[in-house]
Amino acid sequence: QVQLVESGGGLVQAGGSLRLSCAASGLTFSSYVMGWFRQGPGKEREFVAVINRRGASTTYSTYVADSVKGRFTISRDSANNTVYLQMNSLKPDDTAVYYCAAGAGRTLLRGSRDYDYWGQGTQVTVSS
Repeated sequence: QVQLVESGGGLVQAGGSLRLSCAASGLTFSSYVMGWFRQGPGKEREFVAVINRRGASTTYSTYVADSVKGRFTISRDSANNTVYLQMNSLKPDDTAVYYCAAGAGRTLLRGSRDYDYWGQGTQVTVSS
C-alpha cells in the first residue's frame, strides 16, 4: 500500500521559513517523479514544485511555479524515501494545505491529473 505522509507545516510569520517533508512508502521511490501542490482557502489546487526521478544523470532536475520561484526549493533523499520543500520568505498568500504527490511519468509533471498517489496534506499558515 502506497503512503505519502507530509509533515513540517505550521504557523509562521511573514518572512519566515518552513521545511516540509514527505515520507514515501510502498513504492519504488526512485522510479517516481515527486511534486508539491497546494490549495489555499477558496482556491483550486495549484502546482508548486516538481523534481524528476533518478535517471542517468547524478543530479535531479526541478521546476517551481513562478509564484514561488526564488523562495521555494524542492529536493529529495533517496536513502530515506523523502521529498522536501524548503520555503523561505513566506508570504500570507502562501497560506494553504500543502500536498505531496508521486507520479509514474518521465517528465517534470505539473498537472495534478498526472500524479498517481497523494498525501493527506499539511497546513501552512503565514501571518502578516
